[in-house]
Amino acid sequence: MTDAIILAAQSIFLDPVTLGLIALGTFSGLIAGSIPGFTIAMGVILVLPFTFGLSPIQGVATMIGVFVGGLSGGLLSGMLIGIPGTPSSVATTFDGFPMVRSGRAGFALALGLWSSFFGGIISAILLVTLAPQLAFLGLEFGPWDYFMLIVFALTIAVSLSSQNMLKGLTAGILGLIAATVGEDEINGVARFSFDTEALRQGFAFLPVLIGLFAFSQLLSDVEDRTKAKSSMMNAEGESVRIEHLRAIREIFSRWINLVRSSLIGVFVGILPAAGGSISNILAYDQAQKASKVPEQFGKGVSDGIIAPEAANNATAGGALMMMMALGIPGDIVTAVMIGALMIHDIVPGPTFIQDKPVLAYGVFIAFFFANFVMVFMMSGALRVFLKVARVRLNILVAVILAYCAFGVFALHNIGFDLWVLFGFGIVGYIMKKLGFPLAPMILGVVLGKLAEINLSRALAISDDIMLFVSRPWSLFFFLLAIVSVIFPFFQQARDESLLKRFFVPLSLVVLALPLFVMDSYTRMAVGILMIVFAAWQLRKKSFVPQNG
Repeated sequence: MTDAIILAAQSIFLDPVTLGLIALGTFSGLIAGSIPGFTIAMGVILVLPFTFGLSPIQGVATMIGVFVGGLSGGLLSGMLIGIPGTPSSVATTFDGFPMVRSGRAGFALALGLWSSFFGGIISAILLVTLAPQLAFLGLEFGPWDYFMLIVFALTIAVSLSSQNMLKGLTAGILGLIAATVGEDEINGVARFSFDTEALRQGFAFLPVLIGLFAFSQLLSDVEDRTKAKSSMMNAEGESVRIEHLRAIREIFSRWINLVRSSLIGVFVGILPAAGGSISNILAYDQAQKASKVPEQFGKGVSDGIIAPEAANNATAGGALMMMMALGIPGDIVTAVMIGALMIHDIVPGPTFIQDKPVLAYGVFIAFFFANFVMVFMMSGALRVFLKVARVRLNILVAVILAYCAFGVFALHNIGFDLWVLFGFGIVGYIMKKLGFPLAPMILGVVLGKLAEINLSRALAISDDIMLFVSRPWSLFFFLLAIVSVIFPFFQQARDESLLKRFFVPLSLVVLALPLFVMDSYTRMAVGILMIVFAAWQLRKKSFVPQNG
């Protein structure tokens, strides 16, 4: 193993071509991620033909650079103009954009940059040390488990709208309805198509995302003529300084959030087809629930930037674990990477690390190194992107709209996607005016098809609906969904109420139960620790000194 690591390191660090390709890939990913509508997957697919003449390690290293750069690049447009460059940066806009608008652009961007870096490094360490062990977790998931995972993710979207859960639920349902438009991918039955060929194909995700976030934001920005003639950044932002050291100190002072979010990202990454679009929302939700000031989220708090950025970059490490250890793509990007390896007659699988140790550890090292390249490149480019925020708003709106339209049209080269962009932009604008959150609707659109496919597969295998709550992982996610829905009420409850006293201990005990039937001593040990911690929490609450 040591010899393989040394040879892998030599194949990368002693080869200037490989180093240059990683840098080029990372730069390309940063550009792809920062342009709304130009996804990481599109960037990797465009790079794929150029890797055919390269060695396997050079080709995969280039695509890993695009992967890491794209995940980080999405925060730039998300923070500066409120439009996430990629789905994995959706939650970053919740606090990143308000922080930039409040005149703290330098701090916000540095915070996002270093959170991405540390999240990537944590997942890289786990990738190298725990890949074989962690990757086997994904093999245990059946369609029932995936469906309940998606249900859990959707309940998170609702609980994020704790100020008005009914509006959050309504927005989530609208997203699910939008996801059902078009042909059923299992049975081929058309839904809500109204005998229109364009609608039979359904709504592509990118036009919906850009319409809801970008077009609606542009409409809100230009409705005030005075505001439209001003720049997006206030006078304080004119002399902005990238506050690297302050951001690093802030992240280290919130290390629990950083580690928790990174672990969430890795866990979601090892689940096939989950990806950063889920992990960044999950991490944001957990950060808000763990915060002492959850009501400040959405107004520009540090934890609201650290959590999603650490999680989405850590997702890459989890996805690579699945690819390297099992040959199962964690997302579209790793699916393309598997295709690139197969061109060279290399098939990733359970024996891949043992059969091709130099190549396997070369991929691990390339991922580790790409995170360092990303942080240096973004540090140099941040000031350039800050200038975007100093352009007059009406000029910037025209440029952004052109970029959005170009990105949407380039997706399938059909005009219908432009109408989808316009239509969902109007819907998003109206929802904002009426106080409806957009995040639940976006999550409904993203996860709707995945939920439907796994539900159909589960029912095709067995019509026993009890499997959705009787299988260990299904039960675990089902219980998590219930806890997630109840949690906002726990936060709002009075200190002396029974809910405030018993919710956390009872939740820990309930969530520990599925771990005891997973046929794993490690998970049983975790379950025991959860119950012990619950007992300690309950005992601590019982001995709180009474006033007077």
